[in-house]
Amino acid sequence: MTRFTQWIVAALLLALLPVSAMALESDPASPEAIVRGVSKDVLEIINDNGQDPARQHTLADARLVPLADFNRMTALAVGRYWRSATPDQQQALTTEFRAMLVRTWVAVLSNHKGAQVDVKGARPGDSADEQTVHSVVNQPGQQAIALDLNFENTAAGWKVYDISVEGISFINSHRNQFGTVIQKDGVDGLIKQLAASNAKAASRNATK
Repeated sequence: MTRFTQWIVAALLLALLPVSAMALESDPASPEAIVRGVSKDVLEIINDNGQDPARQHTLADARLVPLADFNRMTALAVGRYWRSATPDQQQALTTEFRAMLVRTWVAVLSNHKGAQVDVKGARPGDSADEQTVHSVVNQPGQQAIALDLNFENTAAGWKVYDISVEGISFINSHRNQFGTVIQKDGVDGLIKQLAASNAKAASRNATK
């Protein structure tokens, strides 16, 4: 995973940490409420399982995965190559992409417990089924970071499908990276690269 990827995922995870100036939500399932409400469970997972990274991953996966539309995120990140991928390849890409994000989430959360996020509000997206939650990440002694989480209202509720940090899209960044790999090694080459990265991370965690 590149330094930029680690940085942008870190900012996403900071949005799941405690928020400042919390307000009551008229709709507890709204994008704003989702951004505000998940912090308690995830932080408890990190704190209660600090010596067991594998268990952290399993529990965090169960709590965080429902927040995101990983199928759409992966399809957008792979871009035009998604349509030419077989159903099995699409499934493998989504599985490895999800594993990459969750492992990074767990690692980042354990190092950013002091951060706070000021949720500024939500604005309409490109359609009636989309909203963007705008927030500002604040950490002591560091410059504030602008963070936007893009949500789509699906049959299963509001789901995150993209994140932008200081105007830089997580999906667009990965599309460029993934496209380069696919052009060189094909879709199977990207799957292999993601799988190897995830296996290496799992092995490293198992030895801690």
